[in-house]
Amino acid sequence: MADAVCRVLRDGALEGEHATSLTINDSVNSPFGPTVFDYVFTQLSSFISSSKSQSRGIVLVTFSRSPSFTADLLKNRGFDITKSHEWLRVLDCYTDPLGWKERLMDRGVIKTPVTEASVNVSVCKDVRNLDDLFSQILALGKGVVGDGKNRFSVAIDSLTEMIRHTSLSSVACLLSNLRSYAQVSSIFWLLHSDLHDMKAIAAFEYMSSMVANVKPLTSENTDKFYLLEQSYKRGQFHASLKRRNGRVRIMREEFSIENSLIKFTSMETGGNAVAQSLVPKVQFNLQLSDKERSDRAKVVLPFEHQETEKSVQIYDGRKSDQHEINGVPFDNFKKNEDSGRGEIIYFRDSDDEMPDSDEDPDDDLDI
Repeated sequence: MADAVCRVLRDGALEGEHATSLTINDSVNSPFGPTVFDYVFTQLSSFISSSKSQSRGIVLVTFSRSPSFTADLLKNRGFDITKSHEWLRVLDCYTDPLGWKERLMDRGVIKTPVTEASVNVSVCKDVRNLDDLFSQILALGKGVVGDGKNRFSVAIDSLTEMIRHTSLSSVACLLSNLRSYAQVSSIFWLLHSDLHDMKAIAAFEYMSSMVANVKPLTSENTDKFYLLEQSYKRGQFHASLKRRNGRVRIMREEFSIENSLIKFTSMETGGNAVAQSLVPKVQFNLQLSDKERSDRAKVVLPFEHQETEKSVQIYDGRKSDQHEINGVPFDNFKKNEDSGRGEIIYFRDSDDEMPDSDEDPDDDLDI
């Protein structure tokens, strides 16, 4: 089901729609939000690099991890970093988010360079200025796909870090502007939900077409140490997808972490339990037995043509055609029919009469 979320991001939005958006929520009880974010990012990057996505590039905005982590992540997933400049741009809001290091360098206090050696990285020197941040994201995206109709995706690795430096309304406005921009195909972000109140969580989920919640694994074993140990190896992935027709599709999966890789497995037992819980509790059986299914299949539906080996002859009731129906003499046609069956013969009053007359049959009544 996590793959289904990635495919929705891959397909993007239709013309005139807002960009497809995903919120990934985690908490201290199941701190695998960054791992799920990396999985979605690498899956979407794979689609983009192989030209199987609506977007032709992706802009990664990093608040919680350095650009070198992204480079190592892509290398470990088998990407060719030397060709990443064709589809990837990184906006570094982690190295010097408030521009302090730059001022210290100007004064000669530090001599280490702020940026890392990568042509794909641009540094944001003031994350509090969201108007400038918005302009930088668009500039990096257009640098990949150009100014035409080609689109790009946006990934933000931590809204929690962003809210530390600015207000909730400003962050919500930034996301809304990105979603409504014509060249943005999809956007997704990570939120540590246990560090925010319900107002902030509801605001970001309201703007999302998909919401993924990373939750701890539930077990019948009541041993607290066992549950604590399992919570740092396994968990549950709950996703809700808002469809264009207004319906919401809810999916659940289990995941496990092995060698820094996440693996998703279906929750068949839980799914069956949910399906059974949706069946209304009544005092009669809603299921059909094998005999009832067989009897139902033998029922002849009204107006169903049973003689499939014969062509269907339709007589429209005209007197001019009463001696010939589709090239077959009317007398022969009647003789060839099964004598055991009934028939209805209708003669029109005139050949000018329409097959389905709109004339009121009660017009001649004096009411």
